[in-house]
Amino acid sequence: MTRTVGVEEEFLLVQRESPYLAAEGDKVVARAEEATKGRFDQEFMQQQAELGTAPHHDIGSLHADLRARRAELAAAARSRDVRLLASATSPLDERVTTTADARYEQMIDMFGRLAQMQLACGMHVHVSIDSPDEGVAVLDRIRGWLPVLLALSANSPFLAGRDTDYASYRSVLWGQWPTAGAADLFGSIEGYERARQALITSGAALDEAMICFDARLSARYPTVEIRICDVCADVRDAATIAALARALVSTMADQAADGIPAPTIRSELIRAGSWRAARWGVEEKLVDLATGRLVPAWELVGELFTLVEPALKSAGDDELVRSGLARIRERGTGARLQREAYASGGIDAVVEVLVEQTTA
Repeated sequence: MTRTVGVEEEFLLVQRESPYLAAEGDKVVARAEEATKGRFDQEFMQQQAELGTAPHHDIGSLHADLRARRAELAAAARSRDVRLLASATSPLDERVTTTADARYEQMIDMFGRLAQMQLACGMHVHVSIDSPDEGVAVLDRIRGWLPVLLALSANSPFLAGRDTDYASYRSVLWGQWPTAGAADLFGSIEGYERARQALITSGAALDEAMICFDARLSARYPTVEIRICDVCADVRDAATIAALARALVSTMADQAADGIPAPTIRSELIRAGSWRAARWGVEEKLVDLATGRLVPAWELVGELFTLVEPALKSAGDDELVRSGLARIRERGTGARLQREAYASGGIDAVVEVLVEQTTA
């Protein structure tokens, strides 16, 4: 049976008539929920808003759901004279306002400036699992491929008007949290729970929701939640990566069922692979985590496609993903889109192209 897949996306809110972010998250979300039947949420910062899709078996339906939810959230933003921006870091200012919430206030008290200045927009892909045990088996086996998903989603080259030299600077900022990034092998659901509880007991996390591994068991749904990706400028890229992520989960679940052991890749090597994916996206070489060697990015993407191709074919997604990857290879990720816009018209042009692309 084909697994379901759903997506959560986080966005920036930008003032229409001035080059600043807009602290309108609570009002935009309230308006979106009032006007539609979609699922929208406030984020840590008032300059953000989040949407979530329903779980889908069909990637075409997921794509349509994402487009509809983006359009609804953008319409709610316009009602507040605000624009919706699919960028994983802010190309404008970094002025942020924490959403009024007791938990968020506790996070500020605990983590200080790290929390006060945290403004990052990711894409979280939820893939259904049969049990927590299967989920942990998947987590242990997808670790080495997650940096490829990051590279394909890279969409945060600018921060506060300056080029960071990274394709995904969001992942650099997000990596400052003590529970973020690559995790060691868990081995079992008991091992996962011990690791989770140790982080909470140690004070590195206030609660389960702050377990920010690159991939984790969802605290709310019976899913593996892949959290490593930037929010994509182009909704078609989001659908492509979601299909690829589902196929990866399905492939690794099958490997676990067949008794194939999880690769014993050291976490520091995975972090090195993620750093390189963040630095250059798919524009330079990536780390083949099976060998530790640098290989052309698209060669590694091709290896991932070949690995999961049976699962893609089983779900009817092989041609969709093949064409989606070809599109990213030809015109680049959101990072290239932003830099090309900047070259033609500075940060104002970056904002304009992102606003247009967000609901295209």
